Amino acid sequence: MLRIFKLLLPAIIPSWRFFDVIAASPRIQYVLLNKQSENLSEWQEYTARLRQLDSITILKRLFWNPHWNEYLFLVSCAERIIANLNLSTDIIDNHHSETEILKRICRALFSHKNSFDEEDMYLQFRLLMVNRDNTQNPAEVVFYSSAKSLTELQCQNGI
Repeated sequence: MLRIFKLLLPAIIPSWRFFDVIAASPRIQYVLLNKQSENLSEWQEYTARLRQLDSITILKRLFWNPHWNEYLFLVSCAERIIANLNLSTDIIDNHHSETEILKRICRALFSHKNSFDEEDMYLQFRLLMVNRDNTQNPAEVVFYSSAKSLTELQCQNGI
């Protein structure tokens, strides 16, 4: 009987230790380029968070928040890229993750009605690892994607 109780106790009173270690978290930044080989200039952070929310929106987001779910998917793709940086066996998986991040950033740019010439513009993103502890290096760039043309990504079609 005591053995059964010891097995059931973690299910009744869960442990709040979800992670073994709190590691650096990935951030996605993007830049629009005029040429594929242009020097990188102003990186902008891609995020799904709004600066301020009213209480009704917060309550709605408890039940329905597709933008945040999509952002979590992008973080998963970023983590997959970072995990496979040293492994040459998962190049296809990295390509898929890289393409998904580029397509979603591109779709977000077109949904905000930004004015730019799609044919002459290229999109590139980079991944930063942000450390939570106060170290000398709070953010470190670990990955640069290849620059893809906006026409190649077919952003306007929402693909």
